[in-house]
Amino acid sequence: MLLLGFVFYTEASKNPVWKKFYKYIPALLICYLLPAILSTFGIISDHYSSAYFVSSRYLLPAALILMTLSIDLKAVFNLGPKALIMFFAGTVGIIIGGPLAILLISFVSPDLVGGIGPDAVWRGLSTIAGSWIGGGANQAAMLEIFDYNQDKYGAMVLVDIVVANLWMAILLLGIGKTQKIDKWLKADNSAIERLKERVSDFTAKIKRNPTLTELMIILALAFGGVALAHFGASTVTDYLGQFDIVKNDDGALSFLGSSFFWMITIATAFGIMLSYTKAKNYEGAGASKIGSIFIYILVVSIGMKMDLTEVWKNPGLLVIGLVWMTFHAGLLILIAKLIRAPFFFLAVGSQANVGGAASAPIVASAFHPSLTSVGVLLAVFGYVVGTYGAILCTILMELASPVS
Repeated sequence: MLLLGFVFYTEASKNPVWKKFYKYIPALLICYLLPAILSTFGIISDHYSSAYFVSSRYLLPAALILMTLSIDLKAVFNLGPKALIMFFAGTVGIIIGGPLAILLISFVSPDLVGGIGPDAVWRGLSTIAGSWIGGGANQAAMLEIFDYNQDKYGAMVLVDIVVANLWMAILLLGIGKTQKIDKWLKADNSAIERLKERVSDFTAKIKRNPTLTELMIILALAFGGVALAHFGASTVTDYLGQFDIVKNDDGALSFLGSSFFWMITIATAFGIMLSYTKAKNYEGAGASKIGSIFIYILVVSIGMKMDLTEVWKNPGLLVIGLVWMTFHAGLLILIAKLIRAPFFFLAVGSQANVGGAASAPIVASAFHPSLTSVGVLLAVFGYVVGTYGAILCTILMELASPVS
């Protein structure tokens, strides 16, 4: 909270130095990098804190409820097919990027992408594919399906975290230059602007100074929904856990056994349900602002998990990850240019794959709080296609590997 207070104070400062700084560097990126720097120097540590667990399991679902409270679902669907096209472009970019990275690097250093049996690099990379298309549940499924040497698994997790976070930082940097990027893409972002306008108009119409009672009710709705989401998630996973296809980590539907998946899904559904009631008027008392606070707390807790010195510990594997992510980014940019998709769809379509339900709402809300729900809906979709996409990617990586 001290870091967030510092960033928001300096961003609002009239000091010309800070004004110039934040003109080029988004505040959200600084909220992400500052805890990473402090963690790197051992001043704060994820190992001695439950900040990420609390913010991802309690504050994130609360934020999703508060930020979908005033959602105009019809207007979201009116955004058209470009959001889905960009999401699938991101998925395809991961699926073909893995084998292409292996092929490319095998010409330079075949040992780096080789290995036999459980030590084969392609088996380890399958876990990254699972994470980058779906999420944690899909990543665990790939570890089981392809039987990678678990002693070496930590290095793959490191590549996953470092490369994914680096790419997220680049996307956040791009948000400050959205208009320039959209102009270069020749994108038509009128549907996005209309949605933002409708939400802003609705908020302006019902805006008021919140009373203590209203703030209490907003938090009651949020955390009552979180309790419901946790109860529902445990009930559903307990029931589905009796089915082999869900119970086995190598099952194609293993993601249905993830309580995090159900928690996010139920919290989002609860928020959407409230948007059809008078509860949506609590947006005027600052519901989405409280949701934004929770999202920012999640951002700094994610940053705290990052140790920047780890970047240099596995340079070879990191090169594979960076080349892989370059193919993903390249395909997204190409498709966005061809269909004239706004940068918003590129960034959120990518994060719905690579970052999942924890990162997609962060990136979406950085454009505008009213767009958070788009990130959530796409991220949930990522869980569904994650296992299938990762299996296909791994088969292609095995074929591309110099030693099977």
